[in-house]
Amino acid sequence: MSQIAITRTQNPKTPPSDDTLAFGNVFSDHMFLMNYEDGKGWHDPRIVPYGPFSLDPACCVLHYGQGIFDGLKAFRGQDGHIRLFRPGDHARRLNRSAHYLCIPELDPAMVEESIRALVEIDQKWVPHKPGTSLYIRPTVIATETFLGVHPSHTYLYYVIVGPVGAYYKEGMNPVRILASDQHVRAVKGGLGAAKTMANYAASLYGAEEAQKGGYTQVLWLDALEHKYLDEVGTMNIMVKIGDEVITPPLGGAILAGVTRDSVLTLLRGWGMQVSERQVSIDEVLAAAKAGRLEMWGTGTAAVISPVGELGYKGERYVINDGKTGVLTQKLYDTIVGIQYGTEPDPHGWARLLGN
Repeated sequence: MSQIAITRTQNPKTPPSDDTLAFGNVFSDHMFLMNYEDGKGWHDPRIVPYGPFSLDPACCVLHYGQGIFDGLKAFRGQDGHIRLFRPGDHARRLNRSAHYLCIPELDPAMVEESIRALVEIDQKWVPHKPGTSLYIRPTVIATETFLGVHPSHTYLYYVIVGPVGAYYKEGMNPVRILASDQHVRAVKGGLGAAKTMANYAASLYGAEEAQKGGYTQVLWLDALEHKYLDEVGTMNIMVKIGDEVITPPLGGAILAGVTRDSVLTLLRGWGMQVSERQVSIDEVLAAAKAGRLEMWGTGTAAVISPVGELGYKGERYVINDGKTGVLTQKLYDTIVGIQYGTEPDPHGWARLLGN
């Protein structure tokens, strides 16, 4: 593995107060960069002062969207230690996304090292207040200059980090989501399983309409029958109907969430009945009407987000009296406890910085 060259900034910034943190609008002093060229492979790993890129107007990613990213977090525990949550799994997922976009895969060990080294250098940017964290965004973009539809021959891998608060303004309070039968985010056989810019661009129009109606996010249904739950725009979705926890299966149209996997592992370890199966919007609405439904989203940004209201075809359905469910709260407390080092970590998900 190549040694990382480090150039430190001569103009370090002061991190903002933890109490002022939102999500995704403040970034640290440095960033990690690495280049790829056909015949040379990935090379020149380096950490440099954070700053803008220079891209040619005909750069491939600007015209054809050949780019991927991932997202993970670092947490400062009450014991003062900084923990990365499942960095190896995020590195492997980045490569799965690369496969879908015809991007050369990276050495997962180098991805982990790039993240560790950058967080190490900018560790003063990891906030202290519970509920805050350092968000980490590894990204790959195609950089070759041409107009024509084919994979690029050059790429840039980079990592930026920044301190964040809660992703949703509601925090851990229940959110309202709208199940859309008018718009489609992804279809099996497409790019739905990749964390790529195109998937998020496809979600914008539907999300804007949902927000105009007073909802926080869109719950996407399957693209063929508009009948089965897929995922929410920024997180996987789970429901508890009676004693069964159900989440849509990984069939190529939804993202294999790392938090999703963490939740499924915990639930099975607790001896709960867990099903990865198709679940229809009608089944969900019937459970809501009968008072047998608990619903939440899972994702790196929000961790666990309870759903208190579901909209569908002009009707609004209150879930669990609009309150956070018992299981939802237990999942949140357990995962956040592991991330901050206050709960046991039997699966070894939290990686201590420096280890």
